[in-house]
Amino acid sequence: MNLDLKKVAEYMRKADLEDLLDRVTVYRDDMEPAALDLFEGELSRRGVNRAAIAEHDVDCRSDAIQNADGTIAHCSFCSRPAVMQGRGWHRLWRRIPVFPRLFAYCRSHAPTVPTAS
Repeated sequence: MNLDLKKVAEYMRKADLEDLLDRVTVYRDDMEPAALDLFEGELSRRGVNRAAIAEHDVDCRSDAIQNADGTIAHCSFCSRPAVMQGRGWHRLWRRIPVFPRLFAYCRSHAPTVPTAS
């Protein structure tokens, strides 16, 4: 797979701080070294120091769900680290329940009521 550093740099400039921090901490092992350097440089440019990055890493890993291979699970609805799982329905066109499945939720998307089993 070819890494297009121009596209990475374009994405990085638009990304919010949380996304950049997630990528250089919990998703670090999934990234190409060249892209990782770009993201770390962008964080530095935004004034984020190593201590803040390390604090974010500890905070995210404290309650993130680990996959069997040791990687951190992604939320089913965004790219943030998942902190809980629950069963729900895979829906066709967001309306018609098709089959039950397991969803992963980040802090923002976690349901406030228990999901159906």
